[in-house]
Amino acid sequence: MNASGASVKADADRLADFVLFTQRSCILNLSSELNKGNISFPQFFLLTYLSSEEYLTMSDIAKKMGHSTAAATGLVDRLEKLSYVERVHAAEDRRKIMVRITAKGTELVGKMRSEIATDLAGILAGLDEDQAETVEHTKRAISGRTIA
Repeated sequence: MNASGASVKADADRLADFVLFTQRSCILNLSSELNKGNISFPQFFLLTYLSSEEYLTMSDIAKKMGHSTAAATGLVDRLEKLSYVERVHAAEDRRKIMVRITAKGTELVGKMRSEIATDLAGILAGLDEDQAETVEHTKRAISGRTIA
């Protein structure tokens, strides 16, 4: 491995540690907040997908979540009962059901995103110079890439 490759590997190792640390911190806070609203992680992740789309079909949801359509339907059922999502019929084909996030769901995702950003800001503020440089390098490297 050349020096550049070793540097990338070292940066990747430091970034992996950062991700694991921040994930623990964010997940713990996310968990306590979601428990208040009786929302599971898969349900929250579905809400985050829906918050960036106008709507998703059941097959889209199943694909994104790695579930069967039946399992996706169960997720949507529970979220619909809590008024976080709603089902609507497609104008061109009333048999086609589309799921979209409600204002209540958007509010929850926004609140959780804000709390995660606050946690990350606190973590980033405590980084030493090498750690901050690694994060900045990584931000530049992934800038503009779509995260699935």
